[in-house]
Amino acid sequence: MNVLLSNGEMHYYNTADVETVNFDGDKMTVHHLNAAIEPVVYDGCVTSVTFRKAEGGSGPVIDNPDGKVAIKEAKGWLEAAYVKFMPFTGANGYNVYYRGGNVSDWTAIDGMLVRDYGTYGRADVLGLAPGTYDLKVVPATDGTEIASAANTVEGLEVTAHDRSGFAHKNFTGGVGAYNNDGTLKSGAKVLYITNDTFNSVTLDLPSNNKGATATYTGLGEIFKALQKGYSTTPIAVRVIGQIDVDKIGTAQLLTDQKGLLLKGNNTDIDFQVTLEGVGDDASFKGFGAGFVSGSGAEMRNLAVMLHGSSNDCVEVKGTNHIWIHNCDLFYGQKGGGDHDKGDGSMDCKDGCSYATFAYNHFVDAGKSVLCGMKSETVDNLICYHHNWFDHSDSRHPRVRTSTVHLWNNYYDGCAKYGVGATMGCSIFVERNYFRGTKRPMMSSLQGTDATGDGTFSSENGGMIKSFGNLMVERPSAYSYITTADNATSFDAYEASVRDEQVPSTFKTLKGGTTYNNFDTNSSLMYDYSPVEAAEVPAVVMGYRGAGRLNQGDIHFTFNNATDDSDYGRNSALDAILAAYKCSLVGFFGSSSVTPDPTPDPTPDPTPEPTPEPVGDVVICSFTGNTPSSNLVTVTGNYSTSKGTATYAGVTYNTCVKMESSTSIAVNPGQAMRMTLVFADTETANIKIDGTKVTASGSTYTTEISGSTTLTKADSRNLFLIVLEKI
Repeated sequence: MNVLLSNGEMHYYNTADVETVNFDGDKMTVHHLNAAIEPVVYDGCVTSVTFRKAEGGSGPVIDNPDGKVAIKEAKGWLEAAYVKFMPFTGANGYNVYYRGGNVSDWTAIDGMLVRDYGTYGRADVLGLAPGTYDLKVVPATDGTEIASAANTVEGLEVTAHDRSGFAHKNFTGGVGAYNNDGTLKSGAKVLYITNDTFNSVTLDLPSNNKGATATYTGLGEIFKALQKGYSTTPIAVRVIGQIDVDKIGTAQLLTDQKGLLLKGNNTDIDFQVTLEGVGDDASFKGFGAGFVSGSGAEMRNLAVMLHGSSNDCVEVKGTNHIWIHNCDLFYGQKGGGDHDKGDGSMDCKDGCSYATFAYNHFVDAGKSVLCGMKSETVDNLICYHHNWFDHSDSRHPRVRTSTVHLWNNYYDGCAKYGVGATMGCSIFVERNYFRGTKRPMMSSLQGTDATGDGTFSSENGGMIKSFGNLMVERPSAYSYITTADNATSFDAYEASVRDEQVPSTFKTLKGGTTYNNFDTNSSLMYDYSPVEAAEVPAVVMGYRGAGRLNQGDIHFTFNNATDDSDYGRNSALDAILAAYKCSLVGFFGSSSVTPDPTPDPTPDPTPEPTPEPVGDVVICSFTGNTPSSNLVTVTGNYSTSKGTATYAGVTYNTCVKMESSTSIAVNPGQAMRMTLVFADTETANIKIDGTKVTASGSTYTTEISGSTTLTKADSRNLFLIVLEKI
């Protein structure tokens, strides 16, 4: 809701935070949902009140017939969708399928994406191209689906991530592990990371340029193995729940700040790595992430909190074509001096170029964004768009030397200053919304910063071109000086149209540098579609706006009356972060909680094992790298890069690789008909109890009397074992 006042000021309110708006003649009163925030009264000074329709956050109509698993909530998001569902009586597992977009058949998702939150279950589908999707939840008992209890939700709208920005300029194939249409690249490996797997996850990767491979253990060591550029395999690292440094230790944290490190020997190395959170509660607690050199890295949908007091949430050093977006960045640990809130939230330096930092939520950050140290040149191209600087204090960003485009960012009560320009940089500040920000833009030792020693360590100034920005709810100490006010000592050149070039007669007062007019050079710029500044808060704070899915699972509302000018550490927010624990219980059929190793003092006698009840049909898949039925035991390796198999209209993408060391025991305890389903492109070929069998198609059916062992005949990939009562 935008409230335009008769003096030209505009006040913005998020309607989700407003309880009521009352009108009494010419008087308008806005009541906040938070009773601690005083009502705002406008008496005879309101010119207009306008609203922008919320988009995409409501979800479809859900039908829960009797006898079906009840769906609690379902929504599409950015190249992803999710469903929450209630526990179904008698079920101890759930299979979740999707279809839509460019996927016509029901396709099973990986088991690690189907999680247990105690009072409900949740499944997230990642890597979706834009389109309309349906999700299906099927309860199961000991691996046998209860088909009659399946429930479907339809019409989930999935949209594309905004790939505007320098990261994608002159870069083909997609930044990270995903294609530009949002789907995983061909042959991509998917790693699921929890507290339990952070140090133990394994991946086979090339160890030299002659074809040798080695097995690397732990996420830090896997990333380290990419340093020399031997691997060409895209890797999607999917973080589930909170990764807590107190539980994982620091052995795999290899940055100089004890953070997770992805490093390349040079910028020619294309990492093809995406580090992403699953759902709305993935986070790093006690450490951050660092990217050094290399190209083609992406980080998204993650929160970082309570990292070291001298460390950053995210640090980028010399990396090209890097894309960090939709992250929630919180305080670091409390330190001394200017480290009260930790160090920086997102630093970009040492020659980093072709970088996009977008749709991130900076929550009461101290030193939000450093852009450049001393090794940069004007050829370093950096972009910041659709970020929410939520009561953060300074450095939005603080730029040295580089060429930077800032557009459609929301400066929401920034206590010290907005944009800082130094050391000959050129910054185009376009269509941003500054609310309650006393010094929106500054250049070192001129204009607003001309008093005393200035803000920026007496460095030379930088040039800012401003166009279409909106400054509202201006504090009493507000200052913004344009070239129209002072032609030599100014904060910014205020353009009358977007494509206006800054004349070379305007120079920094200290250093004498001019603006490089990069924003009117089509060979440097990228395609983008900014909204008008007045629309920025609604877009940035919207469902598909800044931060994680659903704006994460930590929601905090500031009191603008006090917090706009307060640059100290907020004690209420600090307490929330210190006490925060992810509500994830585990995965269906397993638990993320390590059991107490102490046995009962007087254990009961071990009972005879009760045979697993066998249904008429048992479908055993290997989603999540484990058999979905207890009737099957696998000794061997799994893969998600060996194609797919379609059976009964459902597509499966996780298989067991039939290798010389592979052994699969099938023990239904009675005579059954067994169908083995291989990749759609393969001919069935396997040994059953030591005897080689083949078929003309991708499936093989036989009858078994009880226990059966499957081993390799020739190299094949087994996706499914189907057992039917005879």
